[in-house]
Amino acid sequence: IKDLVARYQTMRGRYVRRQWGWDCHGLPIENLIEKELGLKVKQDIEAYGVEAFNQKARDSVMTYDEEWKAIVPRMGRWVDMEHAYKTMDATYTESIWWAFKTLHDKKLVYEGYKSMHICPRCETTLASSEVAQGYKDVKDISVYVKFELVDEPGTFLIAWTTTPWTLPGNVAVAVNPDVEYVKVVHGDEKYILAKDIFENIKSAPTKSPLGLAMGFLFDETGNPSPATISSSSGKDLVGKSYKPIFDYYANDEKLANRENGWKVVAADFVTTDSGTGIVHEAPAFGEVDMELAKKMKLPFIQHVGMDGKMKPEVTDFAGMYVKPKSDDDKERLGTDIAILRYLQEHGTFFAKENIMHSYPHCWRCDWPLLNYAASSWFVDVTRLKPRLIEENKEIKWVPENVRDGRFGKWLEGARDWAISRSRYWGAPLPVWKCNKCGKIESIGSLDALREHTRGTNNYFIMRHGEAESNVRGIVSCKQEDEFHLTEKGKTQSKAASGTLVKNKIDVIIASPLVRTKETAEIVADALGIAKEDIIYDLRISEVNTGDLNGTTVETYRTYFSSTLEKFTKPSPGGENLEAMKSRIGEFLYDINQTYKGKNVLIITHEYVAWLADAVAKGSTPTESSALRDREGEDYIDNAEVRTLPFAPIPHNDKFELDFHRPYIDRVAFHCSCELGTMERIPEVFDCWFESGSMPFAQFHYMGDERTPEGKQFVKNFPADFIAEAVDQTRGWFYTMLILSVALFDRAAYKSVITTGLILAEDGQKMSKRLKNYPDPLELAAKYGADALRFYMINSPVVRGEELRFALSGVDEVFKKITLRTDNVRSFLNMYTEHVTISRETPSSAHTLDRWILARWYETHAEVTHHLDTHELDKATRPIMPFIDDLSTWYLRRSRDRFKSDDMIDRTSAIETT
Repeated sequence: IKDLVARYQTMRGRYVRRQWGWDCHGLPIENLIEKELGLKVKQDIEAYGVEAFNQKARDSVMTYDEEWKAIVPRMGRWVDMEHAYKTMDATYTESIWWAFKTLHDKKLVYEGYKSMHICPRCETTLASSEVAQGYKDVKDISVYVKFELVDEPGTFLIAWTTTPWTLPGNVAVAVNPDVEYVKVVHGDEKYILAKDIFENIKSAPTKSPLGLAMGFLFDETGNPSPATISSSSGKDLVGKSYKPIFDYYANDEKLANRENGWKVVAADFVTTDSGTGIVHEAPAFGEVDMELAKKMKLPFIQHVGMDGKMKPEVTDFAGMYVKPKSDDDKERLGTDIAILRYLQEHGTFFAKENIMHSYPHCWRCDWPLLNYAASSWFVDVTRLKPRLIEENKEIKWVPENVRDGRFGKWLEGARDWAISRSRYWGAPLPVWKCNKCGKIESIGSLDALREHTRGTNNYFIMRHGEAESNVRGIVSCKQEDEFHLTEKGKTQSKAASGTLVKNKIDVIIASPLVRTKETAEIVADALGIAKEDIIYDLRISEVNTGDLNGTTVETYRTYFSSTLEKFTKPSPGGENLEAMKSRIGEFLYDINQTYKGKNVLIITHEYVAWLADAVAKGSTPTESSALRDREGEDYIDNAEVRTLPFAPIPHNDKFELDFHRPYIDRVAFHCSCELGTMERIPEVFDCWFESGSMPFAQFHYMGDERTPEGKQFVKNFPADFIAEAVDQTRGWFYTMLILSVALFDRAAYKSVITTGLILAEDGQKMSKRLKNYPDPLELAAKYGADALRFYMINSPVVRGEELRFALSGVDEVFKKITLRTDNVRSFLNMYTEHVTISRETPSSAHTLDRWILARWYETHAEVTHHLDTHELDKATRPIMPFIDDLSTWYLRRSRDRFKSDDMIDRTSAIETT
């Protein structure tokens, strides 16, 4: 779809930008690395090391790069894969920072504590769009529990829950104040439940586990037996206290709002549709429960950790997973079963039943999710919702019903988007928080971060004056080399000293080579600094050229094919520039820690000045090479002084800019309160935030439309057309719309084609494990890419419906179209002795005829070049000569047919051709 629509629009004379892109971050990659390394839980990653783990993730991202580069062109798609954007690139991340900062300034993002779904294995929150992707029908246990009233011993409230594991976190039970409740007497015990529920039990006592548990109310024939029954409204129950069924927290005097706990509270959401009309409340594990707890100021008990295990204080169940992943129901429900056993042993169990219901699972690792109160950063989608709905009305959807149906309905029910993840391999949230006053600051760019980390030092870098080695063109990297400054070099150094006086230099650090020492002494003397105060550091000495030391500069240069090669290839016995850059980086970060409030002058060599600038910028080898105008020209002149804009930035061990953890976590700065340190919060972005940022982040757009990046963005926004599978209505389509409306007040795209899902022929999902799909490359080799493309484009999948992929369908297209065309060619060849196709080139003086001919020559040349440089499969090659002959004949026919000077006819001729 992406290729076909793009080709059509190109043929209509429109510009189509074709660039590949890689989504690099997120839990899918992390899960792969965990499996590869044998890591089971989040703590294993911490033990392994975040830096090593993320490096593994980075290495794995491009694992299938070559496979994609083989299969995508083979399927006939035109796209630039050599200059692809990657979401893990620093430029992409910086644009995401800009977006977050912009939303923060607009008050469209906020930090909140809400009940959300978490994955206990991954130990992170999920957005509602992610939760929607993983529902499964599973077997669970529900339980009816007896809560004994404090002022009426022997009287029990019967409450129902489908999550027994939440019972240790119970702090209240809720009733509907407008519902009528009954008290049923049985021996020494009395049970309270909704009257409607009780009446249903009376009418069909054996139809439910609750009815069976209350069988004592009925005689052998099923008729109600004598029992004392009284009734009251829910209002009469509100405020009554009951005995906690678990005492792990009830006696904790430090527990906030403890005095309000373990009481009956009123809640309008309680119904009599199921259960008993009395609801158990555990505010830490449900959105509605948590809102009620805030309203009623109830205690907050979180007896389960983010890892899904019972906490140590829950002594009877400590360390047990409340919802483990398992195909064995007994193991999966182990904690619920243990809770039931506890209730039975302590006389608080009333009844249980097995239920089948749809339960959310992690779409990445397949673990059951938990509804869990957790802190996260949110995009205020609720505030944006009216504009989202309005913009959606202007988008052209295919199929059309998606706009108001699947996508529109999702927008109407959209909730605030949780965009932070407590993970590792992702773009970091650009939020710093003071460890003393709690102040929060969002930083929107690398330059803004530098302003905070720059410190109080000022750095100046100077190349030595002209030396004898420069004049003679000799490579010199050793301290013992006796290459002194020339008279010109001494004069240059003195002149440079004059420009440095106004900078009030406090510290001079120099390379220990003869020419830099002499320069440093001249400058120090002019600035009134004692020679013995000059600091010499080997780390800023010349590049070690090894065996090439003492040879000519030209010899050194010609040893390498390019500047870039110098970063990986050392001279014999010497070092490469990557190693040199690392020692310069260590030097700069060391002196930045050593000195405070100083003006520091660094006197060194050309390559050091160049690579110091590269360290300050965090440049990669490619970017560092680009800093030099061209080989043969000096980066900095003799005795030239420059300001070095150095400030600590997040970097890897090669001193390349890297926003990933743990490098970004090491960046801290002083808070304006002057008491604390601003430290980055540990969360990373939801990878869907990155995907939704693609329209602007791929260009490194930073909010300025005047820059080259800004102009590129404006030219390409909004997109005329996008396409993805229908499941992206809750993914990419959704997140792009949110961010584009939030940032630019308009949709990111004008038209959408939502394709369906491709299934195996038997209707199952295609899976590597099941190996239930054909190899695309083998398909193309056997039938040709065109047959496969034609089969797909004429299938229900392009209209948002499922396709059960069948080889027979491709085979049919191949036989009816490809082979028939080949048969026509065979027929033509059979009668070549009787039919002669003239290859004489037609000529004409008319402009439009000449235009037709020019386009023909251009097309023919491109096709011929393609045939010469690409290996064709057996299905395609036989028909190419026929296409060549047919095209020549058709060109002549068109020219002869449209000889009229009538512009309408000539336009038709052009379109037909």
